Amino acid sequence: MEKLEKIEKEIINLVEDYVSAKNEHSKHFVPGITHIPVSGRVLDEYDYKNLISSSLDGWLTAGEYTEIFEKNLRSYLNCRHSLMVNSGSSANLVIMTGIKKLLDLNDGDEVITSGVNFPTTLNPILQNNLIPVLIDVEIGSYNINPELIEKAITKKTKGIVLAHTLGNPFDVNAILEICQKYDLFLMEDCCDALGAKYENKTVGNFGLAGSLSFYPAHHITTGEGGAVYTNNAKLKKIMESIRDWGRDCYCPPGVDNTCKKRYDWQLGELPHGYDHKYTYSNIGYNLKSSDLQASIGISQLEKADSFIEKRNSNFEKLYKYFSEFDQFILPKKHEKSEPSWFGFPLTVKKNSVGFNRQELLIHYQEHNIGNRLLFAGNIKKQPAYEKANIKVSGNLQNSDIVMNHTFWLGVYPGLTDEMIDYIYKSTKEFLTK
Repeated sequence: MEKLEKIEKEIINLVEDYVSAKNEHSKHFVPGITHIPVSGRVLDEYDYKNLISSSLDGWLTAGEYTEIFEKNLRSYLNCRHSLMVNSGSSANLVIMTGIKKLLDLNDGDEVITSGVNFPTTLNPILQNNLIPVLIDVEIGSYNINPELIEKAITKKTKGIVLAHTLGNPFDVNAILEICQKYDLFLMEDCCDALGAKYENKTVGNFGLAGSLSFYPAHHITTGEGGAVYTNNAKLKKIMESIRDWGRDCYCPPGVDNTCKKRYDWQLGELPHGYDHKYTYSNIGYNLKSSDLQASIGISQLEKADSFIEKRNSNFEKLYKYFSEFDQFILPKKHEKSEPSWFGFPLTVKKNSVGFNRQELLIHYQEHNIGNRLLFAGNIKKQPAYEKANIKVSGNLQNSDIVMNHTFWLGVYPGLTDEMIDYIYKSTKEFLTK
């Protein structure tokens, strides 16, 4: 053991030297030559050391590191329960599937969501044989317009599923008032909104559950990975089962007989004593993550607040710069919210003279400035949903504006002041040529 510990220490020290040299090499920025990413991972030697240490354990699946990460998440989010999964998309699927069982929803029940959506916020509604009802958004916040929701409610309406768009919280009080009035559940997609708050309360704690993504583009990363969190103990138990193949057993991987009656259960039509580890109470999947990913999550989460502070600082710098231009609609937030900005959204005004969005984005591309459209735009017009069982309430005129005129720039912590200055100068050059 002493020899192994010595070798491990040597490996970790080499990793620290390697990461330090690698990060120093990447600091040099050449305007117009160095690519300015719209998003990306920010890793230091602590992240790599955790990763190497966990890999040397050789456990590979979910284990001790996952338990620590889930515990730390609960503390950070101020919630009762959190479960790590293999992606934010899986998180949404686990939550929506869990809510359907918890509330005993029927196929064909309706769920209200936004016309401007990410596919895997919408897809779990369809995958659970529920009907999404699309509502238009507000330009500037790009969140659902609460004033349009009540017109869409029918006897079949059971809930509302919404993302906090680009880390910008929706009008939580208005949504909760509607949910309470019509006895609807609320599910919050917080994949782009880790650490965002509304009235000083962390988003994801207002509805039945919240989802997170730890893909490299997000606030913290584990590579692939995500999480669900809730304050509802029954929902947590259901979601854990759905994540773990649908099994009734709650033993962690590699552990047997936690319940002390492994061969003394009788469930469904199974014979008495059928092995509890192979008894399935839900139609589930294997959506677990691994300790390798969780190990990075532990160190990343400790830096989450500093990452968010840097994101918001970059946002404010871009806001100040773009306030000089009258060709764009600037982003806006709710007065009671504290965003955790994922990106800097802009909409090209319809009356802007001499250019359109495509021409500007081509200019950015030619100058190595990363940019993205606002997800699917009007998601009903995406080819995947041409024949899907989706309803539209009213019109989606603002969602069409987003589809045709909106884009966003990066604010992630890896951006420097030099990069942001160059984005401004390049934009000004385009608008004045």
